[in-house]
Amino acid sequence: MRDQGAWLIFEDELGQSLRPPKARTWSRRGHTPVIKVTGKGSGRVSLAALVCARPGQRTRLLYRTLTHTGRKNEKKGFREDDLARLLDAASQQLGGKIVLLWDNAAQHKDAAMRELLETRSAWLTVFYLPPYTPDLNPAEGVWAHLKKSLSSLAPCTTGQLATKSRTRLKRMQYRADLLDGFIAETGLSLAPP
Repeated sequence: MRDQGAWLIFEDELGQSLRPPKARTWSRRGHTPVIKVTGKGSGRVSLAALVCARPGQRTRLLYRTLTHTGRKNEKKGFREDDLARLLDAASQQLGGKIVLLWDNAAQHKDAAMRELLETRSAWLTVFYLPPYTPDLNPAEGVWAHLKKSLSSLAPCTTGQLATKSRTRLKRMQYRADLLDGFIAETGLSLAPP
């Protein structure tokens, strides 16, 4: 990677429903804070993130969102062509070769995805993380930070949830130090030996 001047990219996906994640907070003694959630709707927001690192460059975060409202025959997550478009966008924005590390999810290893990745082999090299090792993927830190920031939010619609998620991710894009912290949590060092 270092010899080629390639970007090291970690990818992961997340699905978030209208039900907010549980969180703890402070309040006056005897006044337990309660957030009312409607519980209506079967909508969901799918998110895909790329944490992009290269020695000598600012760490970057690229992401995409998909909103599904629960309608019949509506896709419920990222498919092979969606992930391929995200990788194409990363190649265009970052420039240069890419070394992609992602998990062993079914949509990452099926025949359609292998075919799409093969057409990009001139600039893309793919490695799979070992099974059950989310602690090696800095994108998991992005999701933990996002969920914590959404913990006290009770959106009424998937549109509101998608907007808030995009806003929080946009803020993370401008905090290279936070993204570097997510990489440091994995134990990975990008410094030359």
